[in-house]
Amino acid sequence: MENVKEFVQKMEMDTRVAALMTGAACAVGALVLLVRKGISHKKTNDKIQIARDRRTESLQQAELAVLRYKESRPSIDSARILNLSLSELTKQLKSGSLTPEDVFYSYMEKTLDVHKNLNCCTGVLLESFDQLKTIASNKDGLLYGVPVSIKENIAYKNHDSSCGVVINLDQPAKEDSVLVQVLKRQGAIPFVKTNLPQGLLNYDCGNPIYGQTVNPHNFQKTSGGSSGGEGALVGGGGSVLGLGSDIGGSIRIPAAFCGISGFKPTAGRISSQGVKPIYRGQKSVLSSAGPMAKDVESLALCMQALLCDHMFSLDPTIPPIPFNVQVYESTKPLRIGYLENDGYLQPSPSMVRAIREVKALLEQAGHTLVPYSPLKISYLVTELLIKGVFADGAATLLKKLKGSPLDPCLKAQVLPYYLPKWLKKALSFLLKPLASRTSVILNAICGDYIQEMIAEWRRCNIDVLLCPVIGPAFNHLYCGRVTTALTCTMIYNLLTFPAGVVPVTTVTAEDEQELQHYTGIYQDRWDRLFKQAVSQSEGLPVAVQCVALPWQDELCLRFMKEVEQLVKQSRK
Repeated sequence: MENVKEFVQKMEMDTRVAALMTGAACAVGALVLLVRKGISHKKTNDKIQIARDRRTESLQQAELAVLRYKESRPSIDSARILNLSLSELTKQLKSGSLTPEDVFYSYMEKTLDVHKNLNCCTGVLLESFDQLKTIASNKDGLLYGVPVSIKENIAYKNHDSSCGVVINLDQPAKEDSVLVQVLKRQGAIPFVKTNLPQGLLNYDCGNPIYGQTVNPHNFQKTSGGSSGGEGALVGGGGSVLGLGSDIGGSIRIPAAFCGISGFKPTAGRISSQGVKPIYRGQKSVLSSAGPMAKDVESLALCMQALLCDHMFSLDPTIPPIPFNVQVYESTKPLRIGYLENDGYLQPSPSMVRAIREVKALLEQAGHTLVPYSPLKISYLVTELLIKGVFADGAATLLKKLKGSPLDPCLKAQVLPYYLPKWLKKALSFLLKPLASRTSVILNAICGDYIQEMIAEWRRCNIDVLLCPVIGPAFNHLYCGRVTTALTCTMIYNLLTFPAGVVPVTTVTAEDEQELQHYTGIYQDRWDRLFKQAVSQSEGLPVAVQCVALPWQDELCLRFMKEVEQLVKQSRK
């Protein structure tokens, strides 16, 4: 009996020891995880701080250089230089009535001032000061002496293209992108990199590395994205010409929000070598690099400069089709399709008014306007756009975001991506009778239309298309919550059609009053959020979108120029 008691007591003691050891092991394990997490968090913060310090240092060095130059050239008329259009600027640089130095330092000074208010730059390209010293060797270039800003994801040797995610920091480019090489050959001086949203796939412009970029017309509004730094800098007057990239409206939306012109060329017309994406291998919705400027003539001049033998030799995958000046300068009356509403997003009152006013101006100028509507819009959104971009269920994007703090502008958008597939499917089923758009989109992110669209285009016998672009600029933190608004721009990435935007009007008090009665097409949460996003926008710019068939980029630009000129004449 005593032996049994001793055995039981020993067992109880062993159990207590085992429990204590297990508890201690769990505590140690938890402590190790916390320490690892703390170390990882510190590494992330250190990386971010190094990137911010690098930006601050480049801005300070540029500021000192500007001060020294201004002291040596007190008579420089920077205001006159900054008021010149790109075509006027290039003419005066070629003739020698302006020096590249005066132009460069005038724009550098203005960029530094604009950045202080808008937070639009990720760093000054200090190598541009050295390029300025040897610029005379490229005097025959179409962009001789022109300072050009570039989006942060466009490779420039020895500089990061982070795309706003921490994992991409400290990976400087080994060589310039093809676009940068061509710009330099044409005499342009890439001088600053501009901000973008975390992970690129958002039409706001904030990330945890460089912060939030704001709108030059109203600091309470976003500049748009993903080329939002470019939109803000050009719209604020700090750059005469910028290069962005566009996979769902990323040139056109910030251009529209910031009151400038922007152009997305046909996919494959401009080299993408060295233009860093988040998704590699996604082929159904294609990205295009393109120019952003204050007027259409500047966009056309940039396209003419880029579409040269040098680009075709650097990137043999690009078809060697030079810019067709004859098509761009044609004055032949056009047959123009138009739409006010794509059937998925009910435009804001100012967007609708912009289309109607431009339609009337075009008809008065002798063009023929034909009603047009895109085919199968609901199928297009879920089956082609969302499933195309998120064919991997957003796994690649989430992998890039791992270990990085989430920017506020992205949180609402990516939350559904983190849900397990079974839960997305369940929610999609449960929400079907209550929120049909939410249901189908949740289902879509679980894992030939172009020819039909071209056939419809031919049936209507139209040359180009006039349609809305999202606007006016959204209030902060709404872009990630109203992803449904992207249909009016993203469709032309899927179709690979060239498309551009031109500012044509501003929001009126009457537009704001009419917005109070806005309900949308679906009258769901997204429609209500869109109404909130565009509220309190009186005075902000509103644009229209111009579209052409693939490879007819010059015709699209010609149409944009027609709209721009007619609007200017109507104001006189």
